[in-house]
Amino acid sequence: MSHVSVIEWHCFLGYDDTMDTHLLPSPPPSILARLLAPVGDCLTPEVARHLVALRAEPDVQARLDELADKCTEGQLTAEERAEYETAVAAIEFISVLQARARRLLSQTSAWGGP
Repeated sequence: MSHVSVIEWHCFLGYDDTMDTHLLPSPPPSILARLLAPVGDCLTPEVARHLVALRAEPDVQARLDELADKCTEGQLTAEERAEYETAVAAIEFISVLQARARRLLSQTSAWGGP
């Protein structure tokens, strides 16, 4: 069974800001990241903390794990594939916002903010 949590998906999708290094050039921002940049600019530290702490409920995570396993095995029905693709898109959306929230929080703490 897959044990990838929603929060781990952002690493898979490449939105973990902590993985940036100076040795490798940063890829250009995805279109989703660019579309969500203005939303990220509206975040307050309080909202950012809530976004960073966001986790899937256990039953949702169990369903995601089930769909991921079936996808890996090539066993998804058409309905399950649609459900899984929707979930992955939502996870990508959340992951981009979480990356922006982490960036805001790291900048806020660096500047001695709240």
